[in-house]
Amino acid sequence: MRFITKTIHAYLDYPVAALLLTAPFLLQLGDSHPLAKWLSVGTGLAALVLTILTDHQTGLVRVLPYPVHLAVDFLVGVVFAIAPFALGFAGVDALYYWLNAAAVLTVVGLHKPEEVPQPTMG
Repeated sequence: MRFITKTIHAYLDYPVAALLLTAPFLLQLGDSHPLAKWLSVGTGLAALVLTILTDHQTGLVRVLPYPVHLAVDFLVGVVFAIAPFALGFAGVDALYYWLNAAAVLTVVGLHKPEEVPQPTMG
């Protein structure tokens, strides 16, 4: 059931970063707490840098191993799931973070491990 490959994930990263940067303004987040807007913007900036530095197809400076990228994504999903409770987000603010948490954790959970080539005896 795991079908999200490293390549698919790589091509999702830039649009996700862009959405994290712009959606808070489009959705007018921040009614329940100002951090509801800025947590997403900060995470979007971090996601952009993470993508640029990841060793995958769309990385520009490939210095971070892909498993590190996945671990950071997982932590973002957990933080997004907890943020509404911890910071008192309500309404659209809370829903935005819960939906993003579900999306991020689903993508990480559906990640297809890469097959490691087996050495051949020759």
